[in-house]
Amino acid sequence: MSYLVTARKWRPDVFEDVVGQEHVTKTLQNAIAQNRIAHAYIFSGPRGCGKTTTARLLSKAINCEKRKGYNPCNKCSQCLEITEGRSVDVFEIDGASNRGIDEIRDLRETVRYNPTRAKYKVYIIDEVHMLTTQAFNALLKTLEEPPPYLLFIFATTEIHKVPATILSRCQRFDFRRNSIEEITSRLKFIASEEGITVDNEALLFIAKKSDGSMRDSQSIFDQLIALCGTTMTGAQVRESLNVVDEEIFFSITECILSKDIPRGLSIVEEIMFKGYDFREFFRGLVEHFRNLLVVVSTQSTHLLETTDEDKKRYETLAEEFSDGDVVRYLKLAIGLEQDLRFSPVPRFRAELGIVQMIKMEKSISLEEVLKQIEDLKKSSPGIPSKESTVKFSSGASLFENREQHRAASAVTSTPFGKPVMVKEPTQSLSVPVPSPIKRNDTVSTLKPISLSELSHHWTDVVNEVQKERRWIGTALANSQVMKFDNGLLTLGCANKVQLSSLKQNHEFVNSALEKVYGMKFRLETIVVEPDESNQKRADSSVEEHPFIQSLKRELGAVEIS
Repeated sequence: MSYLVTARKWRPDVFEDVVGQEHVTKTLQNAIAQNRIAHAYIFSGPRGCGKTTTARLLSKAINCEKRKGYNPCNKCSQCLEITEGRSVDVFEIDGASNRGIDEIRDLRETVRYNPTRAKYKVYIIDEVHMLTTQAFNALLKTLEEPPPYLLFIFATTEIHKVPATILSRCQRFDFRRNSIEEITSRLKFIASEEGITVDNEALLFIAKKSDGSMRDSQSIFDQLIALCGTTMTGAQVRESLNVVDEEIFFSITECILSKDIPRGLSIVEEIMFKGYDFREFFRGLVEHFRNLLVVVSTQSTHLLETTDEDKKRYETLAEEFSDGDVVRYLKLAIGLEQDLRFSPVPRFRAELGIVQMIKMEKSISLEEVLKQIEDLKKSSPGIPSKESTVKFSSGASLFENREQHRAASAVTSTPFGKPVMVKEPTQSLSVPVPSPIKRNDTVSTLKPISLSELSHHWTDVVNEVQKERRWIGTALANSQVMKFDNGLLTLGCANKVQLSSLKQNHEFVNSALEKVYGMKFRLETIVVEPDESNQKRADSSVEEHPFIQSLKRELGAVEIS
């Protein structure tokens, strides 16, 4: 058969052609140039990334008859025999089908003989992790002290299954998966050499479908050449590989923004009608939200593996989403992809998931919530700021005419809902609203403290007491400030048990009061009915409020029933 598949026809002949594994090839090149060849190597990595190809290159390089530098000449008899797989000194063994102890015993017998024609006798064992434990044990002694002409090269996709005793006797090289750019670049080179016209979108679809495997991408490339001929477009590749159209994913995000459930359900129907696999669809949706999250978080598209046109669309879409919202959509999409493995009705599960995404409300950060609360406090009436003042101007400037003045001066409502009679103002005045007392502030004994100020900071007293005696703090929390006169503070307790607890800890409570208010108190505790206590405290708070006191003092206001 004269035809060779792309993966074989374009297999690298020199180290420089191995794509994406420079950290491996550079080390091997230096080892060859310095004549420091180890007796055993192990190559690990995903499928199709160049492990066996590099093993063959190393075998040719160390046995090449006309080598210059570190690359094989690929023209001498040794290079040609190894390339064609007919060398009597280079053996490629499949570890999956030759995994038993008997095969390894036969190998141990053959390694004792010198190479027939080449300088080195090389054993390349592919998928070495498939060997049995007994086979590995039989190989240990030979692997540790081989003859000077012997070289072992192991290749595996599951390095964790290889015993540590084997790993410790080898030089280990970890191959990495190929990137999208590396695969598309290599395919573009091959296409130009083969006379194939292929657009960037088609190359991108092939690279994504191969999942980092160069060999897989070349196999897909061969399949598409058979379908499309010498001209390959993105639309043809999408149809052939049954790739979900990117437009569907952008339509999903549009439905989320517009809260359009009917359109979301119609998209699920379209997926069903076109024969897309629902798990494949949600894998694509996961990648879509991942791309969106990257753009929202980094404000850049350089980490996206997509077309330039789609990158611009992601930049525009990122302005409509927060990173917290995209994370929630991403988690939901990942969960749906996993759930569909066990769902007996995948269409219903997909519809439910899409509806959940559309109905999901936008999240709000804690910092924004706290800021809104602070703004609400500042804008709410009846909650004065620290330096706010209540101002009254003269009658001429405050009222447009005499009739409005008389009507307004008749009855004025207080912040507590109690009406007071206010006389006609004769001059402008400014009544400052006192700032709340802060803990550890010093309150002068010459300046009396009001009952309302005591009540306002009673929670601070409770918290201070609860630091050391929680039960006393609970009793104080259930007590009420009834009266304060000439240093005597009267507390109303709900029952005799609380009364007894507070009396036994008068000194401790007094120290807490002094710490909060900055002055010493005499404490009196009584038992009162709840209704009586509430009414007395409310009446006292109203009477003692600075605003009421200012009205009475400056304007001669009197309470009316």
